[in-house]
Amino acid sequence: MFDVFGSVKGLLKLDQVCIDNNIFRLHYKGTVIILIAFSLLVTSRQYIGDPIDCIVDEIPLNVMDTYCWIYSTFTIPNRLTGVAGKDIVQPGVASHVDGHDEVKYHKYYQWVCFVLFFQAMLFYVPRYLWKTWEGGRIKMLVLDLNMPIMNDDAKERKKILVDYFADNIKGHNFYAMRFFFCEALNFVNVLGQIYFMDFFLDGEFSTYGSDVVRFTEMEPEERGDPMARVFPKVTKCTFHKYGASGSVQKFDGLCVLPLNIVNEKIYVFLWFWFILLTILTGISLVYRAAVILMPKLRLLMLRARSRLSPHDEVELIASKCQLGDWFILYQLGKNIDPLIYKEIICDLAQKVEGKEIV
Repeated sequence: MFDVFGSVKGLLKLDQVCIDNNIFRLHYKGTVIILIAFSLLVTSRQYIGDPIDCIVDEIPLNVMDTYCWIYSTFTIPNRLTGVAGKDIVQPGVASHVDGHDEVKYHKYYQWVCFVLFFQAMLFYVPRYLWKTWEGGRIKMLVLDLNMPIMNDDAKERKKILVDYFADNIKGHNFYAMRFFFCEALNFVNVLGQIYFMDFFLDGEFSTYGSDVVRFTEMEPEERGDPMARVFPKVTKCTFHKYGASGSVQKFDGLCVLPLNIVNEKIYVFLWFWFILLTILTGISLVYRAAVILMPKLRLLMLRARSRLSPHDEVELIASKCQLGDWFILYQLGKNIDPLIYKEIICDLAQKVEGKEIV
């Protein structure tokens, strides 16, 4: 099992330079790791084991297993409740009348591992776009400036950074707006993924987690297990073949799907994770809108980031900066040692005021 998750370890390494924020990392690190890990788990159970076992008279078991895996199995939705062994065989498994009882086919269990991996790739798209657009700018600017003690190279790098910022002031708005676009894309992506999973599970995902919570609070005799409805462990499968006289013969079989014991838990977790991620991302977008619309808030945040610098120097720089310049300065503060950042703020304040740097 440890070998299965070994390929996920590469996503756990820390970035040397921070070019985004914690909510952004929840999307391209946290969620991608979760989805790939689940995909590998389902793949290991699906292709290194027996994902389906069917029993039926007169048909070879390996033939029945293959047929039912390829062409899907089904349950009877109006037979989900009842006493197992008396009213029904298992939830959703009982005798039915063709054309009278509703039949629900379950095909998605074949595709779960692929869909989870596809979702992981979609969650990485905003990160890929931002890395491409960012082009390593922050990494280049903070080179050698993350140590509290500066050597001659670091002092030269500090001068280059101050000169660059002073020469390009009011020229970073497009840079910042592309990051804000990627943040909004994260929100659109997670909402779209919720609707996608709802479509993938035949409309069952949108209320799946809340139904499971409600199920645990119900009396045993009133319970209709939503996990058995969405991911049944025992299903039916109908096999047709020609008889000795050339007539079509019908064989009803029972199929056990051990893979669904894993799938049901995965999608319960994903329901809660996606709801939490949607709420946090929505809050971050409200915060981002406030940052864009309120220069006073940007000043307070820059003060907090450059807490060692005098307030008048920070206010002077903030008065000369536009939104994109503030964003670059704030990102630099995440990656530069606080003592060096204080010196950069001091030098930059003198530079924008037209004084010679001491």
